[in-house]
Amino acid sequence: MEEHTHDTSVHHHSASSDEGSSITIKKDTMWKVGTFLFAVLFVVSLFTHGFGGNSSGTTGAAVAPTPTPTPTPSQLKVQIEDNDPVLGDADAPVTIVEFSDIQCPFCKRVVDGALTDFKNSEYFKNGEVNLVFKHFPLNSIHPQAQKAGEAAECANRQGKFWEYHDVVFANQQALGIDSLKQYASQVGLNTATFNKCLDDGEAASEVSKETQQATSAGGQGTPYFVVINNKDKSTQAVSGAVPFAQFEAAISSVM
Repeated sequence: MEEHTHDTSVHHHSASSDEGSSITIKKDTMWKVGTFLFAVLFVVSLFTHGFGGNSSGTTGAAVAPTPTPTPTPSQLKVQIEDNDPVLGDADAPVTIVEFSDIQCPFCKRVVDGALTDFKNSEYFKNGEVNLVFKHFPLNSIHPQAQKAGEAAECANRQGKFWEYHDVVFANQQALGIDSLKQYASQVGLNTATFNKCLDDGEAASEVSKETQQATSAGGQGTPYFVVINNKDKSTQAVSGAVPFAQFEAAISSVM
């Protein structure tokens, strides 16, 4: 209001006492401004090859940058190996490969949410879809993830990966070496064999290999999933702790 009031007082002062004079001054000013703007636009048009611009050259109208394309399904390659723990029918036509970090809170959210929904789904019950677990520890921010992954792999070598998986995720706030060994006893593992496997780092190379597989398949964080049609090898990536509905959409896209 202050600026508008100021402008109004100037107009009355400039017009003296004659309303017609005030209008004449406004038109004259607008003509000068319009002439100046037209001259500026004309000069600009000379450098931009016309007011429409030229999107094919280096000058002219600005062109929005092309978004970086996300990997297409055919670009995703994941190797499923005989020693990978499988949840569900091993011969299911579709596999969800999960790359996970045992210390990652978002991975625990998947365990408590989407994974539970998956196990209750018709896909799982009918043997249409299984789930393969692979390790993807983010060691720079989760210092206990590597050894926790190795511990789970040591349990896998005794045929009790999923039992150990459930216990270790349920106790995610306690992932020290002593705790990892305690969980082995809790699920009925041979503790002497387990402790040697963990202490000697026997599973370290397996965890590191799967971490490389995750990044090669496009993983940049955890949890990361690749849904695979095991017949035609079509794939679809899913990232993050998302609802199971998003997995259902990915499954449908490859079936």
